[in-house]
Amino acid sequence: MVKVEYEGKFEDGTVFDSSKTHGKPLEFELGKKQVIPGFENAVKDMKVGEETEITIKPEEGYGEVKEELVKEVPRSQLPPGPELKAGMMLMVGLPNGQQIPAKIAEVKKETVMIDLNHPLAGKTLIFKLKLIE
Repeated sequence: MVKVEYEGKFEDGTVFDSSKTHGKPLEFELGKKQVIPGFENAVKDMKVGEETEITIKPEEGYGEVKEELVKEVPRSQLPPGPELKAGMMLMVGLPNGQQIPAKIAEVKKETVMIDLNHPLAGKTLIFKLKLIE
């Protein structure tokens, strides 16, 4: 088990996540694939108290964007709610009961294009890391 303080940002410097936002370090078990490969590979070679900055390409992060994960669904299959707009996020139920986030890519008259790719797919990520324990 390790504890890591981190700050994740995009190449333009925009911070997308931070352990400070969550109010505590990230805890995970090495070798259990609980975090993206690039993150785990960086942490496993660190010493307690060490700090580093790493750049993770999509293939070591959340993968490349897969066009086959953009689906067209009838509006009638979506729950009622606020007016649908491109960029909105929805929670989509899978057959196994799991819920995953999906982004509305396009709204048409009778259908909606839903992007099931991870929101960070296709992105290069930069992390500042500090191994706490």
